[in-house]
Amino acid sequence: MKNGKRSNGLNTYLVHDIYSSQHNYGFINPSIFRGSTVLFPDAETMEKKKQSYTYGTHGTPTTDALCHAINLLEGAAKTILVPSGLAAVTVALLSILRTGDHLLITDSVYYPTRRFANNMLKNMGIEVEYYAPKVGSNIEKLFRHNTRVVFAESPASNTFEVQDIPAISAAAHKINAVVMMDNSWATSLYFRPLKHGVDISIHAATKYPSGHSDVLLGTISTTKKYAQLIDNAHRFLGMNVNGDDAYLILRGLRTMCVRLEHQQKTALALAFWLEEQQQVSHVLYPALKGNPGYKLWKRDFSGAAAIFSVVLKTGGRHEANIFLNNLKLFGLGYSWGGFESLAIHVNLSDRTVSKANYPGPILRLQIGIEDFDDLKADLKHALAAINMM
Repeated sequence: MKNGKRSNGLNTYLVHDIYSSQHNYGFINPSIFRGSTVLFPDAETMEKKKQSYTYGTHGTPTTDALCHAINLLEGAAKTILVPSGLAAVTVALLSILRTGDHLLITDSVYYPTRRFANNMLKNMGIEVEYYAPKVGSNIEKLFRHNTRVVFAESPASNTFEVQDIPAISAAAHKINAVVMMDNSWATSLYFRPLKHGVDISIHAATKYPSGHSDVLLGTISTTKKYAQLIDNAHRFLGMNVNGDDAYLILRGLRTMCVRLEHQQKTALALAFWLEEQQQVSHVLYPALKGNPGYKLWKRDFSGAAAIFSVVLKTGGRHEANIFLNNLKLFGLGYSWGGFESLAIHVNLSDRTVSKANYPGPILRLQIGIEDFDDLKADLKHALAAINMM
């Protein structure tokens, strides 16, 4: 990094700059430290905790290496690691909110985040209110005297509305509210929340940073202003990550840019093709010029994730199941960001203020690293099966 800017291209940066072999006897990857107990050389050092590592829950060289890498990618003052993307959401919220606070949260949020807010946060005496994802600066009309946190996710889960994050952040900061954002879709390669006014950036590293569907991990990155609160919550809640999982994410970061570039190219080509199919009403993907969120995406993002939704022209759950059951290469499974293509049927029944009328079922597709022609043939076969019924 030079003057806060990357001196190399993204691929070179991820290979050479996020971790220095000088700290590990020349090996290009960090060692995996497993353990709880750390020994002290004497009683005085133990009493004053005057050494880098004191106990396994307070970090190891392996977890610190990953935190350092994420700090560089995010432009953050502090990053902590937690066992999952959902844990990143919950720890971040619990670090800031107190009984009597008002939380504004996008109506298009990841469902487990909504479930946590509607249950645990409400039970703690926190007022939870949902806002339409396209609200922009008009979010200020929803502010109350006790509004403490604005939680964003852009693009939205499953329907991919793009939020005006700079406008929302500017409005929130006028009342000293904290802005949090789930940025798992874009990753810090395609969108850097802290550079757009967000205070706390949240990622499910389970997704693209891992890239191999073999680890659960979440990250929380923040500005200096909220670093201590985040660190305290992390320690108080005991949400720790082991060395093996941290190592797997570090490994995934090395190839993340290459994977995203390839998957984005295939996803965009498939999205264009799907728009032309007679069974398809439209495709929900902000990287498409006809998408309502395209202008905001083009303004703020430098790339697109390889996950989008397809809206069929007619039918319901039955037709969705026919489509899903006729896929051969696309697996039926949750999550995304791995090397394999996945598909699910989208359920929007939980939304309260941003309901929309879609002519048919919504199918979310995660595009992996398979060849375009093979994935296209698989989708074509599944769409044809609907026509045959």
